[in-house]
Amino acid sequence: MIGIARLAAASLLAIMAMGTVHAEDALKARIGVLRLSSSAPVFIAQDKGYFREAGLEVELKFFDAAQPIAVATTSGDVDFGITAFTAGLYNLAGKGVLKVIGGMSREKAGYPLIGYFASNNAYAAGLKTPKDLAGKRVAMTQVGSSFHYSLGLLADKYGFKLADVKIVPLQSLSNAAAALKGETVDAALLPISTARKLTDEGGAKFLGWVGDETPWQLGAVFASPKTLTNKALVTKLLGALAKADREYHDVILAAMKGGVAPINDQTKPLLEIIAKYTNLPVEQVVGNCAYIDPDGKLDVKNVDNQIKWLQEQGFVDKGFDANAIIAKDYVKAD
Repeated sequence: MIGIARLAAASLLAIMAMGTVHAEDALKARIGVLRLSSSAPVFIAQDKGYFREAGLEVELKFFDAAQPIAVATTSGDVDFGITAFTAGLYNLAGKGVLKVIGGMSREKAGYPLIGYFASNNAYAAGLKTPKDLAGKRVAMTQVGSSFHYSLGLLADKYGFKLADVKIVPLQSLSNAAAALKGETVDAALLPISTARKLTDEGGAKFLGWVGDETPWQLGAVFASPKTLTNKALVTKLLGALAKADREYHDVILAAMKGGVAPINDQTKPLLEIIAKYTNLPVEQVVGNCAYIDPDGKLDVKNVDNQIKWLQEQGFVDKGFDANAIIAKDYVKAD
């Protein structure tokens, strides 16, 4: 009996020791993200332990605009960035200090994400639809941002000059929302998570969705060349994200109707995770579920179009294309 007891105790100690070794061996990673539903798989992978199961100890670092995430990834303040494409990101990637390793959110019809919103005064004066933005003062985070590109696509679609729009870069989503409410701009491009409170309280008017007007590949996963030398780290991270991508798509996106996800036994746990990280009630999250490819694929052709457009506008340096900034060992092309 004593021998059995000793054997059991030894086995328990061995199991505890293994757990300690595993914890010590976990690869650490810092991920730069925004508190938006467009990063839903990141939140799911963190909250449900997919990163941990892959052997990662992940710290999420939150930002208020996309471009600073690209800069932080380049400087080493974070190991991975997961956010929207911007001119600044492309310029860094064109210099070889960033590489795209996967896809994330997309602007797609039927999946509300980024919207066009008008101030009450501008709306009363005739700004009723996105195509009416020519000649207006439009707030966004930064020049060359994803919002800027969306507006450029809109101008091309409706045949007005982007130069005729007065871009007002305010550096953050909160600043853009405040300017819209304060009537210092005529309109703004904002994620619905930021604009919903404004519209619910009568502080702004909704004009339309970017995804309905001009679908495109909005977000990506990217890293510095230094991070990419750690192949185990990158592979583990992308594997955990792929698991979360698929779950988010199959549980939430597949159940959406009319741009709204139902709250039921299957969707509620994931919606609550997204709500937790975006600081929104579940009742708001249901109408704010960005489209993400279930396999984490990247629309490389669209990325190339973005680069060319931004180069033509003078926002991005010339001399490179999508192939030059993509880590082909990791990207699943659409």
